Amino acid sequence: MSKLSKKNGRRKPMAEINVVPYIDVTLVLLIIFMVTTPMLQTGVDVDLPEASSKAVEVTNDPPIIISIEKSGQYSIKIDDADNLMIQPEAITELVIAALAKKPKTQVYISADKSVEYGKVITVMADLKNAGVDKVGFSTKAKSEDQ
Repeated sequence: MSKLSKKNGRRKPMAEINVVPYIDVTLVLLIIFMVTTPMLQTGVDVDLPEASSKAVEVTNDPPIIISIEKSGQYSIKIDDADNLMIQPEAITELVIAALAKKPKTQVYISADKSVEYGKVITVMADLKNAGVDKVGFSTKAKSEDQ
């Protein structure tokens, strides 16, 4: 050792930190987050009711109700008009048009209990694409004798 690095027979402390392991860990975490983030954003947001449900907040505007019958037929009810039989592809356009007139309108799905789960999810995805943040589900009140 040279005379400059010694001072009274002691070694000078080294003031370097090896950051290579920290960079490796950071890059691995970055890759994990880049892979998992798109998976988290593909879901459909649903405002699920609790077991002891509360009454729905009623607004003055009538809600948009999309119905799926047991036979697989779709219908939509907008502004107290009669149910209009529609194809599933038309849901997005009709809801966008209705929300353009009244943006605070509530949207509900009313589906028969024997309807395939995939059909309900498809309608929910169409509503999400139309800009609907919250979707409600119509249900029957549970009878006391069950």
